[in-house]
Order: sequence, then structure tokens, then C-alpha cells
Amino acid sequence: MNAVLRIIGGSANPGFASAVANQLGVESDGCDLARYPDGELHPTVENACGKDVYVIQPTAPPVNEHVVELLLLLDACRRSRAARVTAVVPYFGYARQDRRAATGQSIGSAVVADAIAAAGADRLVVVDPHTAALEAQCRIPVEILTAVPALSGELAPALPDGAVVVAPDLGAVKLAERYAGILGGPVAVVRKHRESGATVAALDVAGDVCGRSAVIIDDMITTGATIEAAVGLLRSRGAVPDIAVAATHGLLVHAAVTRLRDLDLRRVLVTDTVAPKDTGTVIEVCSVAPTLAMAIAHLHADQPVD
Repeated sequence: MNAVLRIIGGSANPGFASAVANQLGVESDGCDLARYPDGELHPTVENACGKDVYVIQPTAPPVNEHVVELLLLLDACRRSRAARVTAVVPYFGYARQDRRAATGQSIGSAVVADAIAAAGADRLVVVDPHTAALEAQCRIPVEILTAVPALSGELAPALPDGAVVVAPDLGAVKLAERYAGILGGPVAVVRKHRESGATVAALDVAGDVCGRSAVIIDDMITTGATIEAAVGLLRSRGAVPDIAVAATHGLLVHAAVTRLRDLDLRRVLVTDTVAPKDTGTVIEVCSVAPTLAMAIAHLHADQPVD
């Protein structure tokens, strides 16, 4: 595209937007985010006219606050007559709400995807969304990137031979298979039952874990309940107690950090799609800024993103 590339970072993870911009060799422009006394957000962007704009704003907790800010930023760019506006949402909140489990429920992922399109985005970029159905629910083009190669590269040097890649629930099976394809290990799958938002029971594991080192993978760690249940089950089935964990999005809400620390894990690895919390030495962060920068460079040049 002939228009000048511009990176605009929202308030959800400004450090990540700067890291992406540095990879691209351009400046990252923040927004002027004012707030009215009643809490309304009032962002202002500058110099978007005629530019190829990439608004980087993960919708991490507080999710609703960051979703609204994203929508207002997209609208501000559209009204400033940007040549093209791309919503870069490394962590896409509401992706878990991709179907109705009972009458009277909404499909949150579709609602948010529609709102992003209506606010002025010409395209959406996400990283390892909770559901692949997001692309089908969105009426603008969606580019789905993955942190699997980056995380696998961090895991591989210290991973014992024959380590088993564990999906902590059925929804993570395809993700586990992608890790296993890079790491060269077998896959095991935990069958779980979610009792509440912060309580999970691990019922059984399919796959041979006895005497093996294990790495549990997932797309996100929210409260840590799923990881806690999987770790307990694996150890009870004879897996080597020194277990590693890797996930793309480290939401780490409520007592997640304490929960993970108490599990005495070998390592816990997440990416910087969500602004890293001050967790001491419990959590390691692997940057996917190079992955996003490469994708943006290809999109800016109107080249395919593979």
C-alpha cells in the first residue's frame, strides 16, 4: 500500500505496541485518552488522515473498558479519513462466548466482532483466539496468527527427550498437536469438568504420561484452575512431577499467580499479548512482537500472511 504506515497503541498494552513499532522501524503513536468525570472514555488520535493505520489494543481485563476504548479508537481513525484501519487485537476478549449453551444467552464473540467492523476496522488481526469460529463470525477479513512457534522455540532447549505435550481440555487438542509437531513429542488429553469460573475438576487423561516429563499447553491462563487440575491429575498418574506450562495469553486474574506458584512447576511461559504483570520469577514472558511486526509488514505491502 502506498499510504504511510502508522502504529497506534491503546492503553491496554502500550509497551507491546512500542515493541511492534520498533521491530518495524517506525514510531508508535499513543492516543490522548481523556476521561469524563462519569467514567466515559474520550480518546483522540492525530495524523491518521490518509495513513495505513494499525490500532494495537488487546481486550484483556478489564475487558469491557478495553473493548470500548478499541471501538472509539477505530471510529476516531475512520472519521480522520485514514486510508485503511486494521484492528490488531492480540488477545480477543469474549472469544469464549462463541455459542449458546442455553436459551436466552448471547454470542459475545459475534457481538464484539460486529462492533469492531461497525466502528471502522477494515480488517482484524488476532493471536491464538479461543475459537477458530471467530473468522466465520466476522464480516471483515480476519488474520489469525499463532504464538506456537515462538513458545515452542523457548520450550525446546530445556525440554527432556520424550516429553509429552498435554492438552488440559478437549478444546486445546488441536493446539497441542501443533506444539507436538514442532517439539516432536506425543500428545495426551485431559478430560475436565468446569464446576465454576474458578473451580475445575480433572477427570481422566488419555495418553501415556507415566514416567514422562510433561508440558501443559493452552491458549490462555485465566485463574489457573484448569492448570491446577491438570497438574494434579498428571502427577497422580505417574508423570514426572517437574511439569512445565506454556500458554499464549497470560490473563492471570484473581489468585492465579499464587495458585501457579504453589504448584511448584518447572516453568510457566506466556507471551506479551497481555501486558505482563509483576509476578516475580513465577512467570516467564516470550515476546510475539516480531510475529505481529512481520504480519503487519506483509499486510502493509498487500502481501499474504502465512
